[in-house]
Amino acid sequence: MTGHPSGLKVAGGRDETCSVMIPTQRVAPPTATTPSTPRRDAAAVEALVTAHLPLVGHVVREVAMRLPSHVDAGDLAGAGAAGLLQAARGYDETTGVPFGRYASTRIRGAVLDELRAMDLVSRGARSRGREMHGVEDSLTATLGRRPSREELAGALGVDVSEVDRRRQESAVTVSSLDAPVAGSAGEEALTRTWAEGLGDDRPGPEELALRAERMRVMGAAVSALPDRLRAVVVGSFLQQRPLAEVAAELGVTESRVSQLRTEALGLLRAAMESVLEPRPAAPAPTGVAARRREAFYADVALHAAAAGVGSAAAGASAREVLAARAGARVERATASLPLQRTGSPLRQAQPA
Repeated sequence: MTGHPSGLKVAGGRDETCSVMIPTQRVAPPTATTPSTPRRDAAAVEALVTAHLPLVGHVVREVAMRLPSHVDAGDLAGAGAAGLLQAARGYDETTGVPFGRYASTRIRGAVLDELRAMDLVSRGARSRGREMHGVEDSLTATLGRRPSREELAGALGVDVSEVDRRRQESAVTVSSLDAPVAGSAGEEALTRTWAEGLGDDRPGPEELALRAERMRVMGAAVSALPDRLRAVVVGSFLQQRPLAEVAAELGVTESRVSQLRTEALGLLRAAMESVLEPRPAAPAPTGVAARRREAFYADVALHAAAAGVGSAAAGASAREVLAARAGARVERATASLPLQRTGSPLRQAQPA
């Protein structure tokens, strides 16, 4: 249980779902110095806070996934809860902005302010980063180019995974957190799909259908990934397990898991764009890798169409569109693909 200056009590950590206790303090009436502050009694404030507490957990999890492991998510949840309380007190419904959207902005701002007050990078991590950058500069001067990860690891006398870890530690800044989810465009698309719509109170039917479509396509894309890539995505994103743990389970190094994750995210992003964004028909692919990618996209489209998209009324139309796209892609991708179609083509192409 973590205390917070706001009077809120927060439980939780990096791998837990943050829970927030509503403050018992009563709300003071608006003062003469703030005539524009809307009058809202304590019961109304408490009702808004209670109804929107899940927003705090969503924002904290989104930010925490890009932070070093030593940062306590409970502290961030306390700051986010304080931001939610401030939002509930200051919300003016006459602006027409849904409270969820307004509150999520205030929560995120409070979390980032809390991070600015922290020392995100420990003293030891900062020292290791300086050492690595010094060696990297020396190698650059000697080689006439930037050293590879392997060369840098050899000069430092550490594994490549340690080089990756030091770079990740050095790259963490609050300004980098005040941006869309980082890592790659695929990671941004993945996170946006699973965390979409936190700022809206009552999305319309069209938006709900679009979100459902994105979720189904993303689910189909993850399911169609080769086994190893799918295990990396599920382990590192859905289960939020450390890369070291995923690497140990797969019997590979952390650097290899990072490579697999990058590959998987690229495939997911491309599959989402291929299925959801119409584009002119492309010439039939000639290379084996290109044909396998096209077959993967077709597999995703077929699975998404079979699962149904959006509401019952919109689903039939969406399925027809997806099935039509998928059929064209299957025909194009499998015309000369030297594989037996007993499952995902990319899955067959991956080594065990």
